[in-house]
Amino acid sequence: MAMSHISMLLSNLHKGALLILLSELALVLTGVMIHELTRQVPTEILVLARNAMGLMFFVPWLLHNGQRSIATQHLPLHLTRSLIGIVAMYCLFYSWGHLPLAQAAVLKQTAPFFIPIVGFIWLKERITSWTIMAILVGFIGVWIILNPEKQTEIPWVALLAILGALLGATAKVVVRKLTMTESSIVIVFYLSLFNTLFSLVPALLVWNTPSLWLLAGMALMAGFATLAQLLLSKGYRYAAAGQLGPFTYGSVIFASLLGWLLWDELVTSEAMLGMALVVGSGVLVMLGSVKARASNSERV
Repeated sequence: MAMSHISMLLSNLHKGALLILLSELALVLTGVMIHELTRQVPTEILVLARNAMGLMFFVPWLLHNGQRSIATQHLPLHLTRSLIGIVAMYCLFYSWGHLPLAQAAVLKQTAPFFIPIVGFIWLKERITSWTIMAILVGFIGVWIILNPEKQTEIPWVALLAILGALLGATAKVVVRKLTMTESSIVIVFYLSLFNTLFSLVPALLVWNTPSLWLLAGMALMAGFATLAQLLLSKGYRYAAAGQLGPFTYGSVIFASLLGWLLWDELVTSEAMLGMALVVGSGVLVMLGSVKARASNSERV
């Protein structure tokens, strides 16, 4: 019986890991589409397309379930989460479009470094000295990737990507607070609704009607982004986030390969060292956060 239970857990872990890796591949393909589309479509219009197409997914669900299905007593918190999330999306979309693919992917994956810090400041969650050390090593990796000694200044787009990761981490902490009282579908609905409204005005200010080919590319971009979210949600049903979190760094490998294949973007040995430090530190931070939460639960 015990062996059967262990076998089932391993099977679920393998399924979850595969779904997470596929989710990260879909996310990188989203980045590929953004990288191509930004040559002809402003970032503001791409962000609107991503959010509006995501909102369309909820229309049949809302018609079927009625207004009561989206009732909430935490509208200000949803609004806060969306405001933070939309700014993070602009930062990350711009970085996907204007940085080498591998660099954009690895800077996006600095978000786990910020989550324990934001959780400590806002939710008073425990943070261990081991986690702090891992975060510091991770930022050393970021410094090596950006390699400021060999250029006059750090690219501002890279700093924008890190800001996007910080804001994305903050948004995830808000979501953690919302999940105490709200269902995941309600959280995603209000995110899609508010983000569409927030991205409408900036898009109208730079509006130029895309061709059918560009619209098809934008639909493909939104499709990959939606697929990534669906695969991610399904993957976390099979195993705990602490077990599957490290597999999210598969995006760094996918982005490096696709950047090389599509645009001949080469990753230097120094950048590879920096990526290894970021990935290794990110995994340690995730594992440390899981242990800290378990420790907090035991105290309660």
